[in-house]
Amino acid sequence: MKVGIVGSGQVGATAAYAMVMSGVGREIVMVDVSRERAQAQADDIAHAVPFSNPLDIHAGDYADLAGSRAIVIAAGVGRQPGETRVQLLQRNAAIFRQMVPQVLAHAADAVLVIATNPVDVMTHLTARFAAEIGVPSTRIIGTGTTLDTARFRALLADRVGVDAHHVHGYVVGEHGDSQVLTWSLVTVGGVHIDEFCALRGITMDEPTKVDIDARVRFAGRAIIAGKGATFYGIGSALARIVDVILHDQRAIMTVCTPLPEVAGVHDVTVSLPHLVGGDGILASLPVSLDETETIALQASAHGVREAIESLNM
Repeated sequence: MKVGIVGSGQVGATAAYAMVMSGVGREIVMVDVSRERAQAQADDIAHAVPFSNPLDIHAGDYADLAGSRAIVIAAGVGRQPGETRVQLLQRNAAIFRQMVPQVLAHAADAVLVIATNPVDVMTHLTARFAAEIGVPSTRIIGTGTTLDTARFRALLADRVGVDAHHVHGYVVGEHGDSQVLTWSLVTVGGVHIDEFCALRGITMDEPTKVDIDARVRFAGRAIIAGKGATFYGIGSALARIVDVILHDQRAIMTVCTPLPEVAGVHDVTVSLPHLVGGDGILASLPVSLDETETIALQASAHGVREAIESLNM
């Protein structure tokens, strides 16, 4: 099974490394505006193959993406000093306008997995560009709040002393400061977290929830302040999403994809629980949020919609 990665920077390369370590796929093609960088990343990761899983990884061009079942898009530029968010969006939108048609010209049947930030807006634009050549939005998936949901579950698991695999709860909305932690839906082993904590004598009061919320919401900001970028978490999230696609695992994930309406906001891309499989988005699942969470989701969706409109595209 073949996977393409467009953009061989820290995120793209870490995603490739995570796939090699986990044995995701059988062939990885790395494409970058700098062929030299793509080659260097592929060579470096290839040297880890003897210690992990049999997998062919190499650099290539757009034409080499042919036959890929999933393609990770991690290309784009970062914000420059003094640059506004809209200016950054405009620059990345121009890059995607050129890149997406070239990718799909050679891999028209692939599912595209978008990692470039702001991921909600870039996923929305990718779906728009893909639609112009007849590719449905269900095959355009953004990483969305997949990583935020993992952070939320990990912190909850640590607090209640239970393996994170048995803690369920979602982060929805924007992958950013307006994201919504769905406390009303959190369960541990099928028991609502408040009830579980009462049974176990664990404190889960409002100050504790506020602390966990802040550590999830601003995790990326804290990591960037300490080391300049985040890539291990998102690289692992990308490897997981690609694995789900390649093996049609039909997993429920908080990825983002264009939706006709979210909390009263029309034509917007934010994260909600989606059923993901070999064909991309198989279904969008409704969530029963409480009133406060619903208002917060609406505000989050409004913010993303405004960013989309700011591009005048």
